[in-house]
Amino acid sequence: MFWFLIIGIIAGWLAGKIDKGRGFNLFGDMVVGVAGSFIGGYLFRTLSFSAPGIIGRIITATIGAVLLLWIIRYWYSLMKLHLYNMIVQHKT
Repeated sequence: MFWFLIIGIIAGWLAGKIDKGRGFNLFGDMVVGVAGSFIGGYLFRTLSFSAPGIIGRIITATIGAVLLLWIIRYWYSLMKLHLYNMIVQHKT
């Protein structure tokens, strides 16, 4: 469990650096990294990839975390657009 959280923190920090150019706070890095490890693990199993060892786990979790951040950013932009359209339609 300890290593799982450490890998999550590292992967979340790396994903923050890759996606935005900066990390999140410690808790945010951990949440993004742990969720990313599940996403990355599922993706790698689905594609029949294998990344053994601690470095492989960090890479897998980082890839999953970056995908998670991209999905969240895409969903957020859709919600902003939807809200904007609702406001514009309400004014007319």
